[in-house]
Amino acid sequence: MDNNMIDRFLKVDPATIGHYIEGGFMKPKMKPINKHSKMVGPAYPVRIIGKDSAALYKALKTAPKGSVIVIDRGGDEVFACVGEMVALLAQCQGYRGIVIDGPATDSLAIAQLDIPVFCTGISAVTTNVLGVTGSYGEPVNCSGVYVKQGDIVFGDADGVIVFPEERAEELLIRAEDSVSKEVELREHFKAGGFAKIDIDKLIDSKVINYINELKKLN
Repeated sequence: MDNNMIDRFLKVDPATIGHYIEGGFMKPKMKPINKHSKMVGPAYPVRIIGKDSAALYKALKTAPKGSVIVIDRGGDEVFACVGEMVALLAQCQGYRGIVIDGPATDSLAIAQLDIPVFCTGISAVTTNVLGVTGSYGEPVNCSGVYVKQGDIVFGDADGVIVFPEERAEELLIRAEDSVSKEVELREHFKAGGFAKIDIDKLIDSKVINYINELKKLN
């Protein structure tokens, strides 16, 4: 993903892309520590078990620059594997963001950094570097989404979505077209116009009755 494509993605929103994908939606509690954060880049997956965050440090030495570090916490909701120092290290190493299926810590300090950090909560309890468990570079499940290395991770204040790298250009073009149409639609609404959907025709067509009839056949 080159800088031009990244700049283009940052002018659209994950919610717009969400109209054109069938899956890849992280759970709604996945949010950025700084609500003004916006992040897009190829995933580098990490799995951390319990209090052992050694795999994360290995990932921060191994992942390609420009990656988004995506962390599967194995269901843990207590121990924070990312605080100010880890986030600063990731920023200085050239990564585009961190996504944690679990808590972070040092939230006020992280909010002041330039690297977006997304998480599902905040905790005062942290992990240790034990070097016993964990994995890096292998597919993970993060907040309900299967993520493999190279998948595109796109997040903002509303949440995070994930989609295959090979769909990036197609989805971006569709989102850009949608954003362009919204400019005209806003003016249409301000002038007193209604949504360009014939809602009366839809309701009067009794589609739900037809669906219910089909259900009776099954």
